[in-house]
Amino acid sequence: MGNQEEITIKDIAKICGVGVSTVSRALNNHPDINPETKAKIKEVIEQYGYIPNNSARNLKRSDTKSVAILVKGITNPFFSDMIKIIEEESQKRGFSTVLRHVEYLEDEVDVALELIKEKKPRGIVFLGGYFLQSEEKLQKLNVPFVISTAGCIPVNMDRADYSSFTVDDEKEGYKVTKYLIENGHRDIAILCGERDNASVGQLRLHGYKRALTEAGIPVKDACICPMKEDIEYYTLENGYATMKSLLDSGEKVTAVFAISDILAIGAVRAIVDSGLKVPEDISVVGYDGIEMGKYVVPSMSSLYQPVKEIAKDSSKLLFDLMSGKKENQHKVYEGELIIRESTKKYDGTMSHHFFCSCVCRCVFINDSYWSCDISDLRSHPDRTSREPQRHWLLLYCRIPLPQV
Repeated sequence: MGNQEEITIKDIAKICGVGVSTVSRALNNHPDINPETKAKIKEVIEQYGYIPNNSARNLKRSDTKSVAILVKGITNPFFSDMIKIIEEESQKRGFSTVLRHVEYLEDEVDVALELIKEKKPRGIVFLGGYFLQSEEKLQKLNVPFVISTAGCIPVNMDRADYSSFTVDDEKEGYKVTKYLIENGHRDIAILCGERDNASVGQLRLHGYKRALTEAGIPVKDACICPMKEDIEYYTLENGYATMKSLLDSGEKVTAVFAISDILAIGAVRAIVDSGLKVPEDISVVGYDGIEMGKYVVPSMSSLYQPVKEIAKDSSKLLFDLMSGKKENQHKVYEGELIIRESTKKYDGTMSHHFFCSCVCRCVFINDSYWSCDISDLRSHPDRTSREPQRHWLLLYCRIPLPQV
C-alpha cells in the first residue's frame, strides 16, 4: 500500500490506449470526445483512484514534509487535545500538519485521496468516525496511515495492512449502561447517532442494548434518541434539542446515556430548562471524558478515553511507518468510567420538580378537583385550610403533594 506508485494522467492514457489530451478532455467533460471513449476513461480513472492535481501539479512528494489529520466530528472538543498532540509530535520531527474536517456523512477515504493529490502529505491519521472501508478502496491510499479512535476495522482486510488505536466502544457503552442499571435505573434513554448509519455511536448503542437485555430490561424504541439531522452533529445544540424532544414526548426516564460529553452537557441544559434537576430527577452520563466535563454544574460523569496516550501512540507509529522502522500495529485501550455529580443511585423517588413538570396535574380539594400548575397552587385560597385533602393525581396514582 505504502509502496504503491502514484498513477499519473500519462498512465491513464496508456492504459486506455489514447493520448493525454483525450484523457484531459474526458476529465473536463469536453463535448469533442466519443462517449464510449469517455466512459472507458472514466472507468479506468475510478478503478485506479486517479484524482487530477489542480493546485500542485508539478510538485514532487520529496518537496513536502507534512502529515494530514482527517477528523470526522471536529466540532467535538474531544479531538482538540488529540490534534494538538499530533501537531506537537510532528513539529518535533520537522513536519507540518494539514488539518481537514470530514463531514459526518462524508467518506473519509475519498477526502484522503483528494488531499493526497492536492497537499501531498507523507502520512495520514484518521480521527473519529466508523472506518467501514473495503480493502480495495484503502489500497488506493499510497501513503502510510493510522486509524485512531474510529469505531470499526476495514472490511475483509488483513490486519497487517493497516494500524488502529481505539477503545472498544461496544464494551464501553455496555459498561456505562450496566453502571446505571446497578444503581437502580431501569428507564434509561440513550442519545446516539443515526440508527442506520455506521458509526462509533452505533457500537455504543449496541453496548447499551446488550446491557439492558442481559438485565432483563426491555429495550424501548422511544428511549433510543438519534441526534437531530437538521442540526450539526456532536454539538451542544444537538444534545439540547434531542433531549428536549425526549422530554416533550412524555416518556419516563430516570437516566440518560449520551454517546459524547458535548451531547450530555447540552442534554443537562434541556433537563434544567424543563424544570427538572440533574441528578435528582434524571441522571446523565457522557462519553469521552473531556476537560469541560469537570467544570460544568453538575460535573459530568463520563466514560474517559485515554486521549493523550492514543494520540501519542498514533503519531509515533505513523512516523515509524513512514521511515520503515516498524510494521502496522493495533492497540485497544481500556476506558475508565469516572463518576461525578451528574449521576445518583435511583431509589424510586424523584424531586418535587419532577411532579411539577408533568403536563397533566389535578389537585383534590374536598370532593372535587381543580386543574392547575404549581404557581396556581401556591396562591389558591384553600392551600392551607385544605392541606390534608390536597393531592396530586399523576398517571392515575395519588401522590401526596409536597409542602408549598
